[in-house]
Amino acid sequence: MTIGEVSEKYGMTTDTLRYYERIGLIPPVPRKKNGIRDYDEKACGWVSLVKCMRSAGVQIEPLIEYVALVQANTGLERRKNILLEQREKLLAQAEQLRSTIELLNYKIEHYTEMIPKK
Repeated sequence: MTIGEVSEKYGMTTDTLRYYERIGLIPPVPRKKNGIRDYDEKACGWVSLVKCMRSAGVQIEPLIEYVALVQANTGLERRKNILLEQREKLLAQAEQLRSTIELLNYKIEHYTEMIPKK
């Protein structure tokens, strides 16, 4: 797939895809003989993973470290720990969201009771 096709498929700009590759967030994408990026299934898998993680608020730095470890085929324990750390952060965010939703529900119910019925 071309970078334009990947951009459209994943809803990311071509500049973002190039940037992610440049900083090591996405491993180097295979290229055609003319130098044009040719995203294969593996490269698209990385784009999908990074998009998911970034959408969830995972910071760039731990993802770069994770990608580097995978590329070097080392650090299995560290890779696992990176993922565990990110999961804990996401679970804490989810709990905060749940708490906020409960408060909003309480307030909505309060106003519902106070507003005269027609």
